[in-house]
Amino acid sequence: MKRLTGTIDTILKELKNENNLSTSLQVETEVKAIIDKVKTIGDQALLDFTSQFDNVQLSELRVPNSLLQAATAKVEPAFLDALQQAKTNIESFHSKQKQHAFLDNEKDGVIRGQLIRPLETVGVYVPGGTAAYPSSVLMNVLPAKIAGVKRIVMITPPGDNGVNPYVLAAAELAGVDEIYQVGGAHGIAALAYGTESIPKVDKIVGPGNIYVATAKREVFGSVDIDMIAGPSEIVVLADETANPAFIAADLLSQAEHDILSRAILITTSEKIARQTQIEMDKQLEKLPRKAIAQKSIETNGHIIVVSSKQEMFDIMNEVAPEHLEVQLENPMNYLYQIKNAGSIFLGSYASEPLGDYFAGPNHVLPTSGTAKFFSPLGVEDFTKRSSFISYTKEALAKEKDAIVLLATKEGLDAHAKAIQIRFEEEN
Repeated sequence: MKRLTGTIDTILKELKNENNLSTSLQVETEVKAIIDKVKTIGDQALLDFTSQFDNVQLSELRVPNSLLQAATAKVEPAFLDALQQAKTNIESFHSKQKQHAFLDNEKDGVIRGQLIRPLETVGVYVPGGTAAYPSSVLMNVLPAKIAGVKRIVMITPPGDNGVNPYVLAAAELAGVDEIYQVGGAHGIAALAYGTESIPKVDKIVGPGNIYVATAKREVFGSVDIDMIAGPSEIVVLADETANPAFIAADLLSQAEHDILSRAILITTSEKIARQTQIEMDKQLEKLPRKAIAQKSIETNGHIIVVSSKQEMFDIMNEVAPEHLEVQLENPMNYLYQIKNAGSIFLGSYASEPLGDYFAGPNHVLPTSGTAKFFSPLGVEDFTKRSSFISYTKEALAKEKDAIVLLATKEGLDAHAKAIQIRFEEEN
């Protein structure tokens, strides 16, 4: 891991130079061409791109319901039990996020209120390729179910033997309505615009590679999206009471995702910094995904030693990490010093994978500094609000002059007239 030293401004400048949210012009050009082809020839484009990118020849896009039930019977009972426990935790957490309609009549003759309505149709993208992510199925689908979404359409890239059975079992447990074996930018285009087989949706959620992220950016406006997610990242804040072996393991848990992942330790202890580096080297040797994790650590891994906890939090809040671990003595005492972070893990035994799989809070999180203005995926992301207003003539009469004045000052005379006409004698 690289050591970063110097002033806070110098350190932050170095970290910002590594922000991975940007997209190359070449990728944008390729993605636009893929989207145009899907819009033009629909299902055939999906079959062609699946053959080209996944080396899979498909006869049909939709996964039959019988395969979901077969997958559930195929996977280990222990896995299904763990999945059910995770589902229970995710539902118990997200059910508390539900928003409620309201109505007020604070003024005589005036009724105001807000309706909360679920989205009709949501598309969920579940990555495939080198790994399977049944946890992503639960994290994206369950909040939508709690919100009341009527139709949940899932897409995921097929492998040589079809869709991963663990992903299918998770989809069955979560209550997905339709599954299609298609991925990549072409899958995103299908959800955004619809094809002969795949319905157009109102919103697309779920993580993916740079082509998926770029496609989501391109189709935004035709549909809503959750966020543009970059590579995974973690920041660990540690003092002299922290356990270097724990820190190293948690940093590596993110580094193994992708060579572009970022793992950063910020500590007030030089001893912890040295011991963590030793532990990283030791643990790295035993990792099956060593090549990925090592490249990630060498390229984007950092150890930063600071002189005070205030500097620690100043750097962290500017980085605005996706995952933040607070491995400090009495970590709850520092909760309100955290301004910008996607998901926060307090204490040595709140390891980041606890959030990835099991605890209940969502693991779809803002990355690349966007935690300054984005939030984790939640129930509210699958709803929309409508406001309503009712005035009696007497109530409007009390406020008409103020409304007319505001309208005329904006030069919108027809707005003013729409109020005035209701009080002209002939009406």
